Formats: sequence, C-alpha cells, structure tokens
Amino acid sequence: MAEIEHHEGAQDLEKKIEETRQRFKNEFLQDSTDKYDSRDVERLLQDDAVVEGYLTWRIYVVDDALKMIDESFQWRKEFGVNDLSESTIPRWMFETGAVFLHGYDKEGNKLFWFKVKLHVKDAKTILDKKKYVAFWLERYAKKEPGMPLTVVFDMSESGLSNIDMEFVRYIINCFKVYYPKFLSKMIIVDMPWIMNAAWKIVKSWLGPEAISKLKFATKSEIPTFIGLEYLPPHMGGTDPFRYSYPPLPDDDFQTPICDNGPIVSEDEAESKEGEPEGKDGLESSFNSTEVAVKPKKVNFLEDSLRAEDNDKTDTNARIKGARKPLTTFKGLLLDVSPSEELSFGSGETEKKSLIILSNVTKNQVAFKVRTTAPEKYRVKPSSSSCEPGASVDIVVSLHGGSQASPQDRFLVMAAEMDNVGSQELPQFWKEVPKTKIMEHRLRCHVLEGSKPTVSPLRDSPVEMGSNGQQELSTALMRVMACNSRLEQKLNSCLWVQKVLVGLVLILVVLNVLCLFLLGTSQQPS
Repeated sequence: MAEIEHHEGAQDLEKKIEETRQRFKNEFLQDSTDKYDSRDVERLLQDDAVVEGYLTWRIYVVDDALKMIDESFQWRKEFGVNDLSESTIPRWMFETGAVFLHGYDKEGNKLFWFKVKLHVKDAKTILDKKKYVAFWLERYAKKEPGMPLTVVFDMSESGLSNIDMEFVRYIINCFKVYYPKFLSKMIIVDMPWIMNAAWKIVKSWLGPEAISKLKFATKSEIPTFIGLEYLPPHMGGTDPFRYSYPPLPDDDFQTPICDNGPIVSEDEAESKEGEPEGKDGLESSFNSTEVAVKPKKVNFLEDSLRAEDNDKTDTNARIKGARKPLTTFKGLLLDVSPSEELSFGSGETEKKSLIILSNVTKNQVAFKVRTTAPEKYRVKPSSSSCEPGASVDIVVSLHGGSQASPQDRFLVMAAEMDNVGSQELPQFWKEVPKTKIMEHRLRCHVLEGSKPTVSPLRDSPVEMGSNGQQELSTALMRVMACNSRLEQKLNSCLWVQKVLVGLVLILVVLNVLCLFLLGTSQQPS
C-alpha cells in the first residue's frame, strides 16, 4: 500500500512539474524572450529539482509557483546573478566581514552570518550590498544544491543606526521568493529591546510559510540550535574562526588519514607494499654501476588476467557491506554516485558507504577525496585515476568508534590528465590550474534507529507514504496561514479597541473640563 501511494505521489508531482513548465512556456515566454536570463530558463526546463523547489514552497499551487518563478527570474536577470563573482563586488564589502558563510547548526545546515553592528544604512551602497548577499547565496546554491541554510542575525552591540528595513526586507525576499526551500530557520541573537517594534514588522513580511522558522535567542539559548564548536567566543562558543579576506572562508577539507599518517595515494601505498627490497636496497641498486639482470620468461596474457582477477577479488572484499548509492550527479568529467549524501548509522552494517566515480571523458581523469573530519573516516582509494569509460569504487568507512555527524562533508575533486604517465599524481595536483578542477560536495546523512510502523492503537497500523506526508504538510501550511490571518485580525481588533479607549478617555477629560469651566463661570464675581 505504501509503495502504491508513493508511486501515485511521484506521478502527481511529475504532472505538476510538466504542467508548470508547459504553462511557463505558453504564458510567460511567448510575451518576451529577453525578459529572463536564458540560462535560468534552460535550468527550469531541464532540471526537475528547480521546478519542484518552487512548487513545494507554494504548496503545489501551480498559479502561485508561476508567479514566484516570474518574479525570481526577473530579479536574477536584473541583478546579473549568474555572472556575479568576486571581481564584480567591491572589495571593501568582503573585507568588512558583515556577511559570510561559516559552520553548521546541529541539524547540519550551513550557517549564513549577518553581523548587524557592521552594517550602516547608506542609500549609495544598498544595491552593491544586495548583490553581495546574492553572491553568497548563489555560490552556496552551486556548491551544495538543495541544502537549506540557517540565517543568524548577530545583533550584539548593534543599535537603531544599524537597522536598515529595506535591506532586511530584501534578505527576507531572497528566501521567500528568489531561493525557495533555502531557509531552514532564521535566528535573531541578542536583539535589543528597543528593536522589538522593527522585528514585529519583519515577522509580518515573512508570511505564514516562513513564520515558524523565525527564532529569537539569547546568548544562553543559542546553543540549543548551534553547537559550541561553531559559536564565536562572545556567544559562549569555542570556535576559533576569525573572518579575514582574502580568501573567502570555506569548509576545511583535508586529506583522510590512516593509522600511520596521511594517505597520499592509494596506488603509491600499494606500490610500496609490493616492493621486494627496502629503501636502502633500492638506493644501492640505483647507485651501483653494474646491475645484474636475471632473464625471466613472461606470459603477458596470463599475468594481465591474473592481475585483473586479483583486482576484482580485492575490490569485492573492500566494498562488501558498504551501502550502495541510488542517485547520480552528472558531472563534466565524472559521474558521482551518490549525488548528494553518504549515509551512515550506528549499527555495524551501517559504517560503510560507497562512492562510485565514472569517467565520462575520452582521457584519463585524476581524482581525490577530502573530508572535513579526517580523523573519523577512512577513504580507499583517497587519490588515484580513472581510465576513459571506466568506474572506480571508493569505500568511505567510519574509523573505530567514531560517529557520523550531519556537519561532516566530503569533497570529490577531479581533473583531466593530458599527458598520462608523464608525472606522478602529487606533482600533477600541484601543477593543475584550479579552473580545470571539477569539484562536487557530499554531505553526511545520519540514519535514525528503526522506528515502529504501527500506531499506539493496537489494531490500526498506519502507513504513511510520501503522498500522505505531502497532504499533512499542506494541511499544516494552511493551518499556519489561518493562524497568521487570525493573529492579524486580532491585532487590528486590539488596535481599534485601544483607539476607542483613547477616545473615551479624551471625552471624559473634555467633560470634566466643561464641568469645571461651567462651575467657574457660575461663581459670583
């Protein structure tokens, strides 16, 4: 039953996506072809995830999703979002450190920091500031597509002069319209009481779909959302990070380690294991003037077959028990499976995950895998190369008693090798230009323990597929919208009540004054 519901839910979503695309072409593209950036239109027509993002945020109402797409695409063209880079943003903005991406919350969402005290309202620079925010959001969207952000407004030592309502409204719109599904939550830290009125206005801008994502926290409450390792010292955290530019802050990806130190190359390690002599023996043989060579008959076919069989046996033993990927990212040099995340659990059979790299070029491709937690994971092979049309299985396993965390990330780097065999891999990576390196990031998904599928009512087991979850999500959204409308009506009623009370008080005061004046006029002179 659950599988049938899941299938029907997927079919309904496909229909909605197709309907959205068809109507967008008929109702929006026919009017004007230069209204949008052609690159955005191409993504919408080819990438289901883009359309799904707008549909989900608009509760699967196609009309609302189309309006959102139209507004979003016009903004992207106006701001030239696809062409934003470090060179198009004034350098002083990067140097201030008022806005940057760094660290993760407890759910594994990237933190988008706004240091409010460093912002000063200025009409001359507002456009550049808006482009600056768009630069960071677009950069993150390309590096970790589909992953939400947690926005942190650090309001310590800020005052009314730092509050720019137009800029705040723009930030809200970025998540409400321009980057749907990007907002995990918005945390306001240490807000001065004098700004309460301003944030009540901001709350009304968020709308019902995002109102529940707004969190107010003091320094003592912020660790509820963010671990101490990603909180600055002034918030009671232990994060030693200090913003500086250049370069732009990024995840600290490092080479995985083995028990004896860093793994430079899997091939290098294997070659060392297969050496019949030690280092001294090799040096002496190279330094000697005469080398005795013992002739040996070689059957190349037998040797190659034997080596191939050994490789298959080793690979099968290595990947045994590893969780196999179900999704694939289509890259320029390599197809990477899985496309977004590696899954790990606490059970013995859940401590291995498999990455499959497939070479889609006509040349040999060098690759290496890095992680933000090198002490936790073992990667085999962590660095090697892949032949044209071939695939490589990489096993990522948890080391010892280490536990996976949603904050952990993996980086797959790849570059095409033009001159095969002319240089060693370490030397190749030193010399290859950054512009020729393909990068793909994978996040870590922590598997939850087995959950009961039966409800507390003994005789009524409940199975909820994706369709049921979607209906529940829709219902919740509607309840939140209704709640918001009721709150607005209640606020307006209270406002009217206060006005009436004020008028009554004024009438009472006027009445007393009239009586007083009448009394004084009737007194004999």
